[in-house]
Amino acid sequence: MSSRVIVTEDDEGRRSLRLSEGGARQSTVRPGEPLRLELPYTRMAMVGLAFVPEPESVLVVGLGGGAIPMFLRAVLPEVHIDVVDNDPEVVDAAKTYCGFQEDSQLRVHVADARAFMDAEGPEYGLIILDAFDAENIPRHLATREFLIATRARLARNGAVVGNLWESAANPHYAAMVRTYQVSFHGVSVFEVPPTTNRILVGLERPERYSKAALVARAERVERERDLPFKLSTLVARRYRPLTQRQKGARVMTDAGLE
Repeated sequence: MSSRVIVTEDDEGRRSLRLSEGGARQSTVRPGEPLRLELPYTRMAMVGLAFVPEPESVLVVGLGGGAIPMFLRAVLPEVHIDVVDNDPEVVDAAKTYCGFQEDSQLRVHVADARAFMDAEGPEYGLIILDAFDAENIPRHLATREFLIATRARLARNGAVVGNLWESAANPHYAAMVRTYQVSFHGVSVFEVPPTTNRILVGLERPERYSKAALVARAERVERERDLPFKLSTLVARRYRPLTQRQKGARVMTDAGLE
């Protein structure tokens, strides 16, 4: 690999992609086994399917090793999936070492996600934002303007799933959550123990889902899509609607904090 994109393999055959020596894992995969979501946050991100059980199309922002798009390609074979990543070296590494391959239903676009979202393009039933890690926060992908542009690309009753980090390395976490609250309807958070990852779900329209209703939807997805883990259990244990403003939090905008 290049000196910047590093792929390592452990004794069990899992390959992890990092952007620097000793850096955070951007992705961990078992090549040829797309149903194996190795990192806890990737499994939790699938709660988006409880909100949108039958998306007509999906957009994933941030490729890494390709774990999330490869899983979605396997469980949603009829659904078109677009992936956006601004780093061609990451795309090359995912294809060469992690088993990621494009086909008629799965396409990767090498582009800045902000420019991709601002441009005219198709709507998506589900958008997954996975372009952050604990130490690298692309600010232009965290502002109200970006999230509003993202919501505008949602199909009716669609949802955005965001992977954020609540840690000392991310002092903007509270502001990022508040920015979701002013940009989407019905924002919810799912903690991902034992990690500091937090999965946020923002909706295109004002909707109120009870835990029981979301669990029932997740159970249906499990049955119909033959998921290899209990999505309904993740929803039942971790679903928390955000009904109150983050205390003292400001909104992130292109101009700064408001």
